[in-house]
Amino acid sequence: MQKRYIPVVFLLAVLLVLFAHFGARVAAQPAFTYAEEEKKIYLTFDDGPSTVVTGRILDTLKEKNVKATFFIVSDRALSRRETLRRIAAEGHTLGVHSATHNYREIYASKDALLKDIQTCSSVIEKTTGVTPRVYRFPGGGCGHANEYSPAVREQGYRIISWNAVCGDEEISNASAETLIKTAKETAQGRSSVVMLLHDSAYRKTTAEALPDIIEYFRGQGYTFCAF
Repeated sequence: MQKRYIPVVFLLAVLLVLFAHFGARVAAQPAFTYAEEEKKIYLTFDDGPSTVVTGRILDTLKEKNVKATFFIVSDRALSRRETLRRIAAEGHTLGVHSATHNYREIYASKDALLKDIQTCSSVIEKTTGVTPRVYRFPGGGCGHANEYSPAVREQGYRIISWNAVCGDEEISNASAETLIKTAKETAQGRSSVVMLLHDSAYRKTTAEALPDIIEYFRGQGYTFCAF
């Protein structure tokens, strides 16, 4: 009678060995987890350069080890070439914004817009040696962005808009505290933030708010990027 049970006992023993071997391998594998979407923020500054404000902003960016993107108005850069060169030398991105920031002239026609872009680009390149490859419509395009975007792209530019603001353009006489609060509110819930700020001469509160804006987003786990 005992001989009849030997194959069964043997089979059970083999199964136990196999289970122990492969079960241990399965248990050793790490549990699969979905990677969180990377959080990025692009700080973008329009309408400069200015002497004092852009300088203060560059000081902060250097101190905080942050790279940003500056959309240049070339008429304002002609007397501030050293500031323009500093932006490039410290590793920030230079973009075309406008030659004059005169909406009526810029948007008079497609050719007028392209001439404005070329004038601004030429000043940047001759001053810094950098050929700009990003562009931001003055005033967000003033209703012409869809019409003129294909022509701008044909010139080799990537068009950059924004999806969050600090409020230095939208809120009259905003304090630094208001700018910080607005930056937080308008970026809320976004994993990729393109923040609109300004570095023209009368944006002193923007320079004042910038360190706290950087610290807030860094504390929220954002990586700072430039275009």
